[in-house]
Amino acid sequence: SYIRRMPLDIHLPLDAGGILTAKVRNWVSNYIQTNNKPPEIEHLTEHMNTRPITLRRQLKREGTTFHNIKAQVRRDAAIHHLGRGELSIENIAYKVGYTEAGAFIRAFKSWTGFTPLNFRRGLDI
Repeated sequence: SYIRRMPLDIHLPLDAGGILTAKVRNWVSNYIQTNNKPPEIEHLTEHMNTRPITLRRQLKREGTTFHNIKAQVRRDAAIHHLGRGELSIENIAYKVGYTEAGAFIRAFKSWTGFTPLNFRRGLDI
């Protein structure tokens, strides 16, 4: 477990953030689960009845960005699905909002340092 988490913490650490960061992270997670794609900031600001610039400013005060939160949620969802082993890498890519498996593989490797397949195999490189 530690070996699997270590590269994640190095490449894309989870922002501690604050209350707003946690709310945004939960909302983004629910949105991705429902729509199989990540939301745009306008989707969230419409839901929160605020403006994108205001949300960006508030998240910056908590030490994060909307982009980073989306990446973290996608990464965590991908790791969850890879660990369960029930879905193909192509299906996981779709579930976390990628239209092409290649783009997902590149993103996952940038997040963790490993391809999804190597990660699933327990890092047998």
